[in-house]
Amino acid sequence: MKLCMLGSGSDGNAILMQAGATRILIDAGFSTRVMSKRLASIGVDPRSIEAVIVTHEHVDHAKGAAAGAKKWGWQIYATEGTRGACVSLADADTRSIASSGTIKIGDLEVRTVPTSHDAEEPVAIVAMGKPTGVRAAIVYDLGVMTDTVTSAIEGVEMLILESNHDGEMLRNGPYPLMLQRRIAGREGHLSNRAAGIAAAHCAHRGLAHIVLAHLSETNNTPRVANDAMERALKRTCFRGRITLGAQNSPSQTMSATSARDFASSQLSLGL
Repeated sequence: MKLCMLGSGSDGNAILMQAGATRILIDAGFSTRVMSKRLASIGVDPRSIEAVIVTHEHVDHAKGAAAGAKKWGWQIYATEGTRGACVSLADADTRSIASSGTIKIGDLEVRTVPTSHDAEEPVAIVAMGKPTGVRAAIVYDLGVMTDTVTSAIEGVEMLILESNHDGEMLRNGPYPLMLQRRIAGREGHLSNRAAGIAAAHCAHRGLAHIVLAHLSETNNTPRVANDAMERALKRTCFRGRITLGAQNSPSQTMSATSARDFASSQLSLGL
């Protein structure tokens, strides 16, 4: 299983996932021009991607899905709520998926999990690669970690997890009170503290990678998010790598080859 975050933040989100001969995208929140450039930088032909799963209708997750499908032949998957709420998917060939279910795409088995966010029918993704059994979870754009999401990510080898804001920076920052409440609310975004609690809960020695996603450029910094996660994991058995997703460039390509692999004890900051 391999993962590369092509970019993450309020200006766009897209994650490349590969297992065996199968490549898919989780979200395509950039223009085709930007996605083409970023895929080229990691040596990936966009025509080699089989599908894109759109987690919800917000433009920073869905912007390039229909255009990419038309240009490169991707199959689009989305929930009925996302299809109905996303204008750019109105005329696209989109296969409906349940907000709580499992689909198979080539060498990947993909589970969808409903999340708490201000969208019509948003989902988190937990995918398993065949035949290794390695599992990767993408959990972002949610206000709270529900029991359903927490249970779904237990035992994964790779975890992309929202760490959107520092609570104090949000409270003391420039955003109006209404927007602060939306971000910090049950249908908003996870704070660094909430991300740390979630990661510590599911930490195990086989967890090779934790990637912090959707960092706010106003109410967070990479260092603040990284330090908060390190503190949260300090007393756990986690021995993997922490990487911070950037908005304007792809992350390192992360891999796990076996569900029994133990990760390196080194912590890395990938910007």
